[in-house]
Amino acid sequence: MAEQEGLTFRHPVPEDQPAVLAVLDEWWGGQGGAARAAERASLLPLLFFQHFTDTSFVAERDGRLAGFLIGFLSQSRPDESYIHFVGVSPDLRGEGLGRLLYERFFELSRSRGRSRVRSITSPSNSGSYRFHLRMGFAAEPGPRSFDGRPVHPDYDGPGLDRVLFTRGI
Repeated sequence: MAEQEGLTFRHPVPEDQPAVLAVLDEWWGGQGGAARAAERASLLPLLFFQHFTDTSFVAERDGRLAGFLIGFLSQSRPDESYIHFVGVSPDLRGEGLGRLLYERFFELSRSRGRSRVRSITSPSNSGSYRFHLRMGFAAEPGPRSFDGRPVHPDYDGPGLDRVLFTRGI
């Protein structure tokens, strides 16, 4: 997939938050019902579209939201960056958009002196788990496992287990 095929990238603005929130349930296929939908939406407060815009990306095709990546440079670990939340329209999955978003973030991180990127996913999100491995991430060992994936219990709060990833860049 190339930009000349109608795909453009830019940094998000506060006005993008409603559009991103509006696609979450559809893009995640209603996974987990209303409780999980509310959890996903709570992970994307307006502050990410105000204070982390220069390290985040929105992808559009023909003026419509195609994907997004919310990421930032760690304030506490000067050699690390963090990918907080990523979404790709279901009709564009498998075409390389996720890879392009991640590669833009890797390039930006390297240009700002970072050598490592971290990310997480839900243990039940097998597509995300496989994607991270294909992108060269390693899953960090955890005290539990789910379908063979290492899990860190309560990482995002009570009952919100996560798989932790790390990758050198």
